[in-house]
Amino acid sequence: MAQATQASQSQSKPSPLPATGAIVSVVSPPDDVASVHIQKESVINAPQAIVWEAVLAELGPESEMPDGKPFPFVLEAFPGGRWFRDLGNDAGHLWGHVQVIKPPALIELCGPMFMSYAATNFLQYRLTPEGDDRTRLKLTHRAIGQIPKDHQAGMTEGWEFIFKKIEEIAKRIQNKKGGK
Repeated sequence: MAQATQASQSQSKPSPLPATGAIVSVVSPPDDVASVHIQKESVINAPQAIVWEAVLAELGPESEMPDGKPFPFVLEAFPGGRWFRDLGNDAGHLWGHVQVIKPPALIELCGPMFMSYAATNFLQYRLTPEGDDRTRLKLTHRAIGQIPKDHQAGMTEGWEFIFKKIEEIAKRIQNKKGGK
């Protein structure tokens, strides 16, 4: 333990591993490590159960890019379930895992998300009813890692698009079910 602590205090100090004979270098974090914290809220004119269904649809098969191109996911909506893109032929991208799910009020996801670099993310969707026919949707997105500045800049725009998409899905579901 003392050896690891001493190694992390220097820029790069080799530390032999006697069991394998391999050399490991421990380096201090680079200057480009960033953290991101985004919070967004919106009130959607639909009951909590419908907004929940819309959130799961947007996290799953109804996800799309801002240009309208389908970008479907598979969401295994249970604790430990995967959230991933299935590209067929055993190819795809793991975006995260379900950390917490409490239908119809809360889902938390953690993982690399869209970041194919050294970073990790935490997402929380919290749904709170406001009367019988309105729901407050609150998103918290936290990330840490080597996140390029252009990706950081685009995150807020991305969440704006996703919130609009959730609202559209909720409206469609509500109309289909004969709601207001």
